[in-house]
Amino acid sequence: MILKKLTTVLVLLPLFCNPLNAQIRSKSYEKKIDSLILTEFGNKNEPGGVFLISQKGKSLYKKAFGKANLELDVNMTTDNVFQIGSMTKQFTAVAILMLEQRGKLNVNDPVSKYIKDFPNGNQITIHHLLTHTSGIKDFTKMKSLSTIAQKEMKPEAMVDFFKNEPVDFAPGEKFDYNNSGYVMLGFIIELVSGDTYENFIKTNIFDKAGMTNSYYASDRKIIPKRAYGYHKKEQGFVNKTIISFSVPFSSGSLMSTVDDMLKWQQALNQNILLNPEETQKAFQKYKLNSGEEFTYGYGWHLKDLNGTPDREHGGSVFGFKSMGVYIPNEDIYVIGFSNCDCHSPTEVTRNIAKATLSEIKVPIKRR
Repeated sequence: MILKKLTTVLVLLPLFCNPLNAQIRSKSYEKKIDSLILTEFGNKNEPGGVFLISQKGKSLYKKAFGKANLELDVNMTTDNVFQIGSMTKQFTAVAILMLEQRGKLNVNDPVSKYIKDFPNGNQITIHHLLTHTSGIKDFTKMKSLSTIAQKEMKPEAMVDFFKNEPVDFAPGEKFDYNNSGYVMLGFIIELVSGDTYENFIKTNIFDKAGMTNSYYASDRKIIPKRAYGYHKKEQGFVNKTIISFSVPFSSGSLMSTVDDMLKWQQALNQNILLNPEETQKAFQKYKLNSGEEFTYGYGWHLKDLNGTPDREHGGSVFGFKSMGVYIPNEDIYVIGFSNCDCHSPTEVTRNIAKATLSEIKVPIKRR
């Protein structure tokens, strides 16, 4: 009887566990991801990028492509540090929510409570700044931007640069992606915390999340394993345009690695930085004055991939592009970095996320 039962178990075991098939499937998956990336990052002698895919905090795929430094002929590695551009906005939004959690501010506070002389500041709230619905002028669209691009600007001076520009619409009337709003949020963080934005982010986010290879950007500091940024011109590649990082400031001046960005996602998931109530504020959709819902929370676009909800955001700053996609239902995180603004990881990262979602949802074929 015991022998008969044992025989039955051994016969049924392949139906429930087929490690060989899973291994083949894994190799097939890896090749699929490789092919998606190589369409944009296929030349090993050009600036390249790094991509990471994880599920439930564990890495499914991590690879580097191309060169981290053309002059020195240095290959890219998965631990290179990139400028992440507007993905900085995620950190700024969470910093604001941390201050709200501590009772230092409220997202419904008017801007005038903190920046006394801001035009119409009593009608514009922190919430409007977080959701790109303030209507204030985006400084990146101002022709005079070139006059300050390489100057060291204090946050107050940055706000002064755009505050008297004509508004594009009344607060809450429209969603229109806006870098000025996030510069103002950085200034408010400094005013409320009594600390610099750079130090507040390092102490309260990077250090708590264990992000040891993340920084406020600098072209002068020695950044270990820095990937250098490039543009592509008709005559070939050139080094990125130099700007003062005090200009994009809290809208786009952070640096990180793919591993650190996974730590960031994990810290958010595990409520290491915010309690669940404050976290939810970042990841919910809001409505305009008209009642129309729009697809942006606080620092994240809230979209979907083939009908599955996701949270995503990209970044672009001279010489670099970035993109991150998180699928809450499956706890899948995909992050892609590029060290040339000629290679965009945006669609590549979204396509990787779609492929990974399909891979997980398709059951393993039984033999």
